[in-house]
Amino acid sequence: MKKEILYKFFEGLASMEEEQQIRNWMEASPENEQILYKERKLFDAITLLAQTSHKKNTYLQSKFILEWLKIAAVVLITVGIGSLYTNYQESSIAITMQSIVVPAGQRVNISLPDGTNVWLNARSELKYPDSFNKKERRLYLNGEAYFEVKEDKEKPFIVSANQGSVEALGTEFNLEAYSEKGNFETTLMKGRVKVSSSDGKEVVYLSPDSKAILKDNKFTIERIDDYTEYRWIEGLICFKNEPFTEIMKTFEKYYGVTIEVKNQQVQKYTYTGKFRHTDGIDYALRVLQKDIRFSFSRDDENHIIYIE
Repeated sequence: MKKEILYKFFEGLASMEEEQQIRNWMEASPENEQILYKERKLFDAITLLAQTSHKKNTYLQSKFILEWLKIAAVVLITVGIGSLYTNYQESSIAITMQSIVVPAGQRVNISLPDGTNVWLNARSELKYPDSFNKKERRLYLNGEAYFEVKEDKEKPFIVSANQGSVEALGTEFNLEAYSEKGNFETTLMKGRVKVSSSDGKEVVYLSPDSKAILKDNKFTIERIDDYTEYRWIEGLICFKNEPFTEIMKTFEKYYGVTIEVKNQQVQKYTYTGKFRHTDGIDYALRVLQKDIRFSFSRDDENHIIYIE
């Protein structure tokens, strides 16, 4: 498989025929699947470098820096790439801040300076200092991320977002907080977290298997008995009795396309199932067609899919 086609796919620029070609190639052998995952890791490193070097991120530039980046990729992923200077909250000394932006249709796995493991979902941005101070580990999220927090009782781990913040010591949780959607949802898998609204007036403490949702400046708590929704970190897109229109919104986030639903009949349907991210959106839509009557066409030039 040509690397140019793989990198177009990683960027969401591949055509329908190219996506099908990649899927067929990947399923042909376990070795091909391993090659795809290896190239994906390298692409993530290239993405981080390109975003902090004049914000250029195309597969042609990826090809240009591919060879020399192979040596540096592991180091770059570990320590972070690029920087901007800002005044730190509790110090007059300028320190380095890392900023990672994940494009639509992609996900990135990184390790923070304290050893915390983070998965960033599509269309997400994470900012964090090159080294945390002595009192806390604070970072800033716009989007969705899954955190496996390294325990440090002396330094609370704090994630700030547009509508609130989450504080933990050592735990696992998922935070979805896209500023354009105005949502703020925290789901706790392990440990205990403190969840606060941005003005500090609303505060709740979560135990495992629960979710805090901020709406109209009030938190509501829900019990979680099914974690398939959070298997996005494994490269899976999962739905459970989800309305068709909501599924299309999820596809827009993952694949970086605009979906226009012209067929009003599909809105009455719900769907339960899962897709591999690497299957591609055309494959996912064809699977949905087995249960829901609709047709679709694709404008590759403008990245629009029409549901008819």
